Parts: sequence; C-alpha cells; structure tokens
Amino acid sequence: MATFLDFEKPIAELQSRINELRETAAGGEVDIAAEIARLQAKSDKFLKDAYSKLTPWQKTLVARHPERPHFKHYVAGLIEDFTPLGGDRAFADDAAIIGGLGRFRGRRVLVIGHEKGDDTASRLKHNFGMGKPEGYRKAIRLMRLADKFGLPIITLVDTSGAFPGVQAEERGQAEAIARSTEQCLSVGVPVIASILGEGGSGGAVALAAGNSVLMMEHAVYSVISPEGCASILWRTAEKAADAAEAMKVTAQHLKELRVVDTVVPEPLGGAHRDSAAAIAALGDAIAVALAQYEGMPREGLRQARRAKFLAMGRA
Repeated sequence: MATFLDFEKPIAELQSRINELRETAAGGEVDIAAEIARLQAKSDKFLKDAYSKLTPWQKTLVARHPERPHFKHYVAGLIEDFTPLGGDRAFADDAAIIGGLGRFRGRRVLVIGHEKGDDTASRLKHNFGMGKPEGYRKAIRLMRLADKFGLPIITLVDTSGAFPGVQAEERGQAEAIARSTEQCLSVGVPVIASILGEGGSGGAVALAAGNSVLMMEHAVYSVISPEGCASILWRTAEKAADAAEAMKVTAQHLKELRVVDTVVPEPLGGAHRDSAAAIAALGDAIAVALAQYEGMPREGLRQARRAKFLAMGRA
C-alpha cells in the first residue's frame, strides 16, 4: 500500500475511494468505469497542483519518503556487472556507504554512495545511510583505486548526515570526512555527484565534491537538517518549516546559487511514484555530464573542479 504524506491527504482519500470502487467492480455486477475515471482524473489534478507548488519543507518530506529509490535501486537500473568492494583496510566495512566497480552504458566506472535501506532490517543494517569513519575511509581507498586506473567516479548521495555517535567521533569522523572531501577534489578523473534524496551536512559533501553536481528535482541539500537548524535558532524543532525556507535547501534554490549544476526532473508526484522513470532520467543526466569531461587532461579536471567550488558564494 502506498504511503501518503500529510499534504497529500486529499489524494489519499481519492485513491482510497478508487480502490473501493475497483473492488466493487471486480464482482462484475456494476459497471463503474466512468466514475473511477472521473475520480482518477481528479486525483491526478490534485497531485499535479500539489507538486507544482511544494514548499521547501514539503520537498524535504518528499526527499525522505520511505518508498523513494535508494542507492541499490539506481545501481540495479544503471550499472552493469556491479562488483562491490568492501572495507577500509584499517577497521571495518561500513554498510552505510557502498562502493564498487561496474559499467555505466558500456563504460567502466567506480560507483560510491549511501544506502539507507527500505525496511526495518535493512535500515538498521545500513545505519539509515549515516556513514561512519570507516565508510569514508573506504570511499577514499576506492577513489584512489579509480584514480590509479583512470576510471570516472559516480557518487550517489542520500544521507541525513554522517553518524554522530561517540564511537564514530573516537575513530576520527571529522578527519575522515575532510579527507574524503579532499580526495574528491584531488583525483585526476571525472567525478559526477548526484543528490538522490537527502544531502545532509559533511556526510554528503564528502562524496559530492564533483566536477558536476546533479540533484533530483525533489531532493534537498544543506549543511544541517531543518530540524537541527530550528533547534539552534529557535530552540524548537517545530520551526523546521521556517528553517527549510530560510536555508534554501531545494534543488531549484541551489541551482540559482550555483551550488548544483543540473536539476534532474522527477516523475509527477516524486521519484517514489515511478522509480524506473526517475532512475532513467538520472542516467541520462549522468551520461551528459560525463561527456563534458571526455578527453580532458588530469590536471584540467582538478583545476575545473577546484575552480567550481572556489567560485561558490562570489558575486
């Protein structure tokens, strides 16, 4: 059964009515196809109107939708012969950050990203996509491998932030994130970063310092969550909607601010309503981004990447 967000309540009620009518029609005694079509058209209109004027907070809720496609879905849809590579060669293998080799539209690539999981067991296994130091050190190891063999790097970012636990801090969380960001900036191969859902704090930037940064239409990207920001400024998380508005967390705002390069359109109603279409759209955007850096020398890639980030915030 589909999960509806609070602002989708009218749509949920219509869909419930449609389902009831379909069950009635299944008996074959009454032909109510016209009524179902009328209600479906009304539901589609509500959906189109709602998603044409989403607030930043509503976009945040869409970005967190539990049925939204995650890393494993994008890899399954876009990457052939994916071979995961585990471990940081120092402490452990972090299940929140996954990386490996594969082929993207016939081209060998390295893929790294956050996996949130899609049910209780997998969410616990993957720590809700919140990476630990060993995860970022694994990412560093794999990026160095890609650099050595001249493989483009594709990163798929979807995390509320790096894991804030005591053990992570004891193992050098801040240093690992900084080193991962540095590695993104220093490799001599193209780095194409994509914000799939949430792009939270340094945990996202550590994998998103790319030559091109793509962002799904209803994703969010910020230095802190709206709830965290509200708790600091107003001493209450209830002001999260106001914080989201002020922080400019949406893809549309960030494109204007030149923080991201491309906004990837999603199917009507969000990526969770048509995962295959969303995944295909991102694949096309990644292909266009990779083509821009075809044949560029290693130092040129580094300089272009650094210049891109140094230009942010300048008039």
